[in-house]
Amino acid sequence: MVEAVIDTGHEVELVVSDAGRRVLVEEMGLSLDGNRLESWLGERKARVRLHPAPDIGASIASGSYPVQGMVVMPCSTGTAARIAAGLSDDLIQRAADVQIKQNRPLVLVVRETPLSVIHLRNLLRLARAGATVLPASPGFYARPRTVDDLVAFVVERALDALGLEGRRSVRWQGS
Repeated sequence: MVEAVIDTGHEVELVVSDAGRRVLVEEMGLSLDGNRLESWLGERKARVRLHPAPDIGASIASGSYPVQGMVVMPCSTGTAARIAAGLSDDLIQRAADVQIKQNRPLVLVVRETPLSVIHLRNLLRLARAGATVLPASPGFYARPRTVDDLVAFVVERALDALGLEGRRSVRWQGS
């Protein structure tokens, strides 16, 4: 997602929770410590500002700071619940709250399954508040061949929800 947003010509204000860092290590073998961000993004790194998750005083915590919108990817149901309740324990939750109050796009890419009634109620509250709830469910009409193809599909849907046009658009053209 970070690479795709940069490739649209935008800059990225990146916040990674402790749980998110763990997911990056365990699922992608990627650490953001030290120079790893640079080795991952290369020259794209200049377009990324990494914010510490506890920093609720960061620029993106204010509605006066202009952003196109926000994607929480992946979004745990716990994070969704805290956003739905208007809690701001960290920068992710605070920035999401700002998107809702400013009527800016907020996209929550939820990947947990199955969803309980509690999860569904929280997601419904968020959708009613203006957020886009985008389950990490790729379409198979594009005939994906790799995991990267599946990821690209979900990323493209998140870009669409932000109003950004990605390079690798997979669009249904009809039968």
